[in-house]
Amino acid sequence: MPSPNTTVSGASPPTPPPARPDSTPKQTPTPAKPTATPRRRNRPGLRVPRAVRRAAGPVGLVVVWFLASTTGVLPESVLASPVDVVQRAVALTGTGELPQAIAASGRRAAIGFLIGATVALALSLTAGLFRLGEDVIDASVGMFRAIPWVGLIPLFIVWFGIDETPKIALVALGVTYPLYFNIYGGIRSVDTQLIEAGRMVGLGRLGLIRYVILPSALPGALVGLRYALSTAWLALVFAEQVNADAGIGYLMSNAQQYFQTDVIVLCLAVYAVLGLLCDFAVRLLSRLLLAWRSSFEGEGA
Repeated sequence: MPSPNTTVSGASPPTPPPARPDSTPKQTPTPAKPTATPRRRNRPGLRVPRAVRRAAGPVGLVVVWFLASTTGVLPESVLASPVDVVQRAVALTGTGELPQAIAASGRRAAIGFLIGATVALALSLTAGLFRLGEDVIDASVGMFRAIPWVGLIPLFIVWFGIDETPKIALVALGVTYPLYFNIYGGIRSVDTQLIEAGRMVGLGRLGLIRYVILPSALPGALVGLRYALSTAWLALVFAEQVNADAGIGYLMSNAQQYFQTDVIVLCLAVYAVLGLLCDFAVRLLSRLLLAWRSSFEGEGA
């Protein structure tokens, strides 16, 4: 028997297996990419402050108004020029009529706002915190909200006379609705997981209201406060048109009789400035009270 190492005659020697090609492909060197030119960043000194950008819109409108009045596109009988309005403001300030009117209107707005805010706070807390309060109050407030509050002026005159009471009542009514719905919505939108977490750490009902529910409802309440303040001045515009003997609306009513468009525009500008100051105060209050809350503030410059 031939040994394993013995070659059998006539048989061809075994061919070696073919060499396996290298599985790793040859890597060709990639050309170096050109270096990108860095973008130019805006220098901090070239950025326009936000206060200037906010004022650009109103200033632009005044400029367009001035140009339209100067070129005659906007006749004086239709609308007085900004120069005439400023001159009339200086004249009324010198005689004391404008400061007295602002003081009278501000007093009415403040008293009406305090009454309306107290009523709205009481109603919204009762309806937001208790189911029975919601069943009794929310539907009723929604029903009265559908009634135009400006249409109640004749009824208020019948009820309260023609003195200060109907004017203050109209302002209070206009303030109540936006505050109520925003506070009530803020309370009912509190995350239930926060409620459960407060109960797990041992908070009772009063503790949940103080440390969980009211802080969570505060952003909605501040939004309602902004709406309420603007509504207070809007209601005052209508209220002071009815048998008023002082206030910004009284000046406007007299100017309407004598076709003094400069006084009318001045009174409207005063209302706008007072509303803008109130809105600025609420925004500042929001930054102080909501410093713990991170929120989206927009993107870009």
